[in-house]
Amino acid sequence: MSCIRFNTPAQRRQLAASAPTMAASPDPVAQFLSPAVTASKIARIRRLAVDPDPRIRESAALSYHAPTEVYEALATDPVASVRACVARNEHTPCDTLRALARDQDEIVRAWVAINYFVPADAMEVLAADPSETVQRLVAWKASLAEDADAPQPALV
Repeated sequence: MSCIRFNTPAQRRQLAASAPTMAASPDPVAQFLSPAVTASKIARIRRLAVDPDPRIRESAALSYHAPTEVYEALATDPVASVRACVARNEHTPCDTLRALARDQDEIVRAWVAINYFVPADAMEVLAADPSETVQRLVAWKASLAEDADAPQPALV
């Protein structure tokens, strides 16, 4: 059985007719947005965050829609990989990232260092980190910011 799906012309017309008109893509399927975040979705994330399986908690930690208290709880999870997922999530609140910048696990701190939304004071803590890996990631991220500020050559 093939995993490739071919829509019939009738299905493509139906998709085009029901697609939002404001999207720029000519492909009707690409115009559909993700479902709205509902109370039931938030409740599912909360249940995932307390699951006994750390891989399930990692999924909750990576969610863009988790409530602040879920990120805070998962930032103190006994399993480092769960805390690392919180550290790498761009929707993790700044105060939680500040706490994770002082995490006992080098990998967690490394993920905080390369999160683009980590506050400057947490980056200062990480710049003085005892781990050479974390320090190098902080320097690498700073070099990216410098490159972005440098004048770019004109395209001809």
